Amino acid sequence: MSSAADLLRPPDDDAVRAELRATAALTATSVVFGGQVHGDALVIDELVGARTNAMRGLVVASSAGLGGAAIATGVPRSVADYTASSSITHHYDAAVLGEGLHAVLAVPVVVSGRARAVLYAGDRERGPIAGRVADTMLAASRRLAAELAVRDEVDRRLRLLAARAALAGTPDTNSRLSEQLRDLHAELRGIAQSLPAGARDRLRAATDRLAALVSGTPAPGEPIDLAPRELDVLAQIALGCTNSEAAARLSLRPETVKSYLRSAMTRLGAHTRHEAVVRARRLGLLP
Repeated sequence: MSSAADLLRPPDDDAVRAELRATAALTATSVVFGGQVHGDALVIDELVGARTNAMRGLVVASSAGLGGAAIATGVPRSVADYTASSSITHHYDAAVLGEGLHAVLAVPVVVSGRARAVLYAGDRERGPIAGRVADTMLAASRRLAAELAVRDEVDRRLRLLAARAALAGTPDTNSRLSEQLRDLHAELRGIAQSLPAGARDRLRAATDRLAALVSGTPAPGEPIDLAPRELDVLAQIALGCTNSEAAARLSLRPETVKSYLRSAMTRLGAHTRHEAVVRARRLGLLP
């Protein structure tokens, strides 16, 4: 049976794929590729711009090749001429040459001191990969690391709440659990504001599933009636925050919070803040 964390966490390979595609659109490098690290090995399963399948499905061991060196050290590694380089092992020359690559940059995605993925940029010309391409790859690595860290924290908290729920048996305990879930929901929507657009949308979608899971209401198949910012504000109001407190938590002006709250109340057909929260919970929009 799937846990709450399993149900809420979107596939990490989707996040890797999104970063690689975004990076490819911003750079003129020949190929952008990469994948997740499982145990001590990287599996390359995402490629943008490749002409062959020479590298697809390639399993790269820690310390082997360029990507393996990046995994082992936790820092970016690059070579201007892959097959001629003396700084790496040459376990994967056939695959790299099969794609016609010479210059390669490997950037590890490090979370809590461990490489979770590696993003590569490869060029069919010899020469160092630096400048804008390198900067773009590093930025992509940082964004992906931040998103994975948030997902890990969500999983950790949900596991903790699930463990507490397993021990729960009294109304008081269940009430405290519901309150903690609501705190988590509001905090995650607040965290989403600091993430890039793609990560922000995915985290908001996860909070929507959390709300539906807790309320027992199936997640709506159609777009949510409330705008993301209206839900952000309503999640804070559900915790008992004043407009000023909600504004401080969401880095908004109190007047802006008031405007979003008024709009949410109108959409929900509510006449008071409390009524808006109750109706949102019934709809599965809030936990």
